Amino acid sequence: MPDVSHWAHLHSLCFTTPRPWSTTEMEALLSSPHVFSLGDSRGFVIGRAVAGESELLTLAVDPTQRRQGLGLRLVEDFLTESAIRGADQAFLEVAAHNTAAIALYQRTRFAHAGRRKGYYTSPDGQKIDALVMVHAI
Repeated sequence: MPDVSHWAHLHSLCFTTPRPWSTTEMEALLSSPHVFSLGDSRGFVIGRAVAGESELLTLAVDPTQRRQGLGLRLVEDFLTESAIRGADQAFLEVAAHNTAAIALYQRTRFAHAGRRKGYYTSPDGQKIDALVMVHAI
């Protein structure tokens, strides 16, 4: 079992929109059927694979460890684990203004598949679209 409190702290360093997950929320998610996690103290990915489909639920990399290939490796590991779990397609949602994450996902061959208008709410109440991205495994 990962150090969930540390992962929740990393999540809080990485996210304001969508809001970061608490330790309790993360523990509950990780105990859910079909959910898996990969990573270490520098970063992690949480996904869910069921019925031939996989969803990248969240990805967080310690801000001091970015631009070293860790995010790329975590996404690639997520795709490998998804295939092992029987998924032939993966998808994710990302805030439309998160250009760094979008570039990472495009680099790992995720493609734009749709937009969810006003999906996220920022701390100041602003509505932010989510991009839906897909990847054939």
